[in-house]
Amino acid sequence: MKRTIEDIDVKGKRVLLRVDFNVPLDDSGNILDASRIIAELPTIKYLLKNGAKVIICSHIGRPKGEPNPKLSMVSVAKYLVQHLHCKVRFSSSAIGE
Repeated sequence: MKRTIEDIDVKGKRVLLRVDFNVPLDDSGNILDASRIIAELPTIKYLLKNGAKVIICSHIGRPKGEPNPKLSMVSVAKYLVQHLHCKVRFSSSAIGE
């Protein structure tokens, strides 16, 4: 019998969620296709609704070991704020409320 996320008591637990948010960005950092993020929203919402603290890991592009501001996840964090209606901590700063 397969287990799903709904079979796990996540209340009060930290959940590390590895997602594929490697979305295309334009030259200004705007998301061109959010379908990968949209596909994960139900899982993230479920975890939050059931009392989990969610830690999301992802990346954009292949920066070859060097930080590249054009490949920043800031746009994704802002998108999550808009669609989850909660604070999203990104690195050492918070985005949204």
